[in-house]
Amino acid sequence: MTDAEQSAPDPFPALDPNLMLGAYSVGVFPMADGRDTDEVYWVEPTERAILPLDGFHLSRSLKKTLVAERFRVTADRAFPEILALCAQSAPTRPDTWINPPIERVTNHLHTLGFAHSIEVWDGDTLAGGLYGIALGRAFFGESMVSRVRDASKVAMAWLVARLRVGGFSLLDCQFLTDHLASLGAIEISRADYLSALSSSISGAVGSGASSSGVGDFFALDRGVSLDSGSPPPAIESGPPTGKVIAQLLTHTS
Repeated sequence: MTDAEQSAPDPFPALDPNLMLGAYSVGVFPMADGRDTDEVYWVEPTERAILPLDGFHLSRSLKKTLVAERFRVTADRAFPEILALCAQSAPTRPDTWINPPIERVTNHLHTLGFAHSIEVWDGDTLAGGLYGIALGRAFFGESMVSRVRDASKVAMAWLVARLRVGGFSLLDCQFLTDHLASLGAIEISRADYLSALSSSISGAVGSGASSSGVGDFFALDRGVSLDSGSPPPAIESGPPTGKVIAQLLTHTS
């Protein structure tokens, strides 16, 4: 893998939730060579992609899609389905790095409250979404998928708004792609990433949100406002609208 260091493959018995969280906490994550392999290797890129939470690029077309409520968006309503969809092959991606061991341990992390998903629905059909791991005030974006145009962009917009409202400080995107760059992602050095990571996970306690060192992934659903010096857009209790998400993404501290 370009610009990354990796270790020898490890079998599934070594891949458990504690090991996964420990790896994320020091800047390492697992991948597999293909969907059908049973082995994983550990990756630590020399250049790390992040998306600054105050730097999301909301294009005019994406804003129009959000405001028009083209899709229905949920969080943690279909985590196993999003994970499985991300692991499926597609014409533009014949194979994926999500093998059964990674899928299994990630589903376990979801039951423990660490892994979360954003689902984008076109009617009753799952059109796309994303999933990742939350630890402290860091969110490690693992994979996104789109089966309908703009579904993954909508998912990322909702994720960034959710993380901003929930007090997160780092959105890790692993590797920079043209798609992520168009949304505002940038590359930083390993040293800068580890510094940001250390700050984001310091004080993290368990999987709850009672500690100031832990982001609240569900704050947006309860109508919690942004903590900034100027008045944020009003968020009523319950799931926000696409219009509110667009307002949140154009509101900076």
